[in-house]
Amino acid sequence: MTGRVLKCGYVPLVDSAPLIIARELGFAADEGLTLNLLRQPSWAALRDLLALGHLDAAHMLAPMPLAMSLGLSGTAVHIDTAMVLSTNGTILGASNAVAAKMREHGWTPQDLNPKAVAKAIAAVSDTPLRVGVPFPYSMHRLLLDYLIEDDAPDVSKALTFVTTPPPLMAAAVAAGELDLFCVGEPWGTVAVTSGVAELILPGSAIWAHAPEKVLGTRRDWAEQNPDTLGALLRAVYRSCHWLNQAKNKPLAGELLGKSEHLNLPDHAIDPALSGLIVPQSGAAPWKVPNFLKFHAQAATFPWRSQCAWIGARVARFHDLNAEDVVNAGAACMRSDLYRTRGRRGRSPQSRRSRIRNRPRRDSSKRGSGCGRGGSNRARQDRYACSNHRHKG
Repeated sequence: MTGRVLKCGYVPLVDSAPLIIARELGFAADEGLTLNLLRQPSWAALRDLLALGHLDAAHMLAPMPLAMSLGLSGTAVHIDTAMVLSTNGTILGASNAVAAKMREHGWTPQDLNPKAVAKAIAAVSDTPLRVGVPFPYSMHRLLLDYLIEDDAPDVSKALTFVTTPPPLMAAAVAAGELDLFCVGEPWGTVAVTSGVAELILPGSAIWAHAPEKVLGTRRDWAEQNPDTLGALLRAVYRSCHWLNQAKNKPLAGELLGKSEHLNLPDHAIDPALSGLIVPQSGAAPWKVPNFLKFHAQAATFPWRSQCAWIGARVARFHDLNAEDVVNAGAACMRSDLYRTRGRRGRSPQSRRSRIRNRPRRDSSKRGSGCGRGGSNRARQDRYACSNHRHKG
C-alpha cells in the first residue's frame, strides 16, 4: 500500500467503526492515505500518545479535546475536534445484586424512562455505590451527573466514580468492584453475556443526540498538514455514510470483530449496530431507535452548541468560569475544518462523500439539542444551548 502514512489511535469500541471501515474498505487508500490504526488499552494511554505526538489523530471521547486543551487531563496541549465520529451508543448497567434491589423498589427493565431509573438508583443508594466510567472527562460521566442531579439530586453524595477502561468493565463488575457502570458498546453487552450485570438505560434516553466520539488532532498538526487532514475527513465521512446503510451492518460487524480490532464475535457487536439491546440474559431485546448514529441527522457535524454544554458541565466540576470554559470548548470544536478541509483538493473518488456544507438545522425534528428524548425542551445549562444552540 502506498500513500501518506497516518497514525491514528482508537479504543476498541463499536463506535471506532468509522476509522476501521475507512481502512478495511479502502476509503482511506482512495484518498492517498495509509491508515495505520493503533489500538489502545485505555483512554489515558491514547491521550498521552496524542499529546506527545506519537499519534497524528485519534478516536476520542467528546469532552477530551476540551479537557486536554485546558490542562485538566495531563499536560496541556491544544486538541481540536475536526468532526464527530458518532452520537449516542452508551449504556448504563448495574450489577445483578443492585438490579435485584432496584426491582424491589418497583423498577423493571422495560421502563426506559430516565426519571424512573434515577428514582430506582436513589432508592438503593442507602449504601455507597461505585460507578464505573471509562474516563473522568467522558459523556458517560457527564450524562450520569445530569441524570442524577436533575431527577435524584441527593444521590450524588452516595456515588463514587471509578475510572475503568471499557474492555475491563465486565471483569470489574464480576470482581465486585463496581455496582453501576456506564460504558460504550459492546462492553455492556459483554457484561450481560458474562452473566454479571443487567442493562438499565441507554444513554440516548438521557440526551437523544449526544456527541459521543470525535476525531481529534493536535492543533499544530492540523495546521501543518491541512491536505492530509482533509483526506482523512473525506475518508471517514465516507465510512460514516456507509455505516448508515442497513444493508452494510452485517459486514460492518464482521470487520469490527476481527482479531486486530475488537476481537469479539458478531453477537457481541450486532446489538449496537441494530439497536436491539438485550438487557439481561434470556430477556427480549429493547428496540432502541438511534441507539448509535454515525451519519444520520447531521451526526458528523461538530456543533459548537454541543461543546458549549460539555464546557458548562466541566466548568461546574472544577468551579471554573463557565463562559471562559465554554469559549475554550467552542475554539476546540472546529466546524471550519469540517467545512473547508474536507472539500479542499477533493479527489474524483471522494466526490460522493464530500462533507455537507449546510446541515439541516431543524432541531425540533432531529433531537440534536440538549434535553431528554429529543424533545429539546429547555433543560440546559446557562451557556450550553440557550446561547449557543447549533452554532456552526
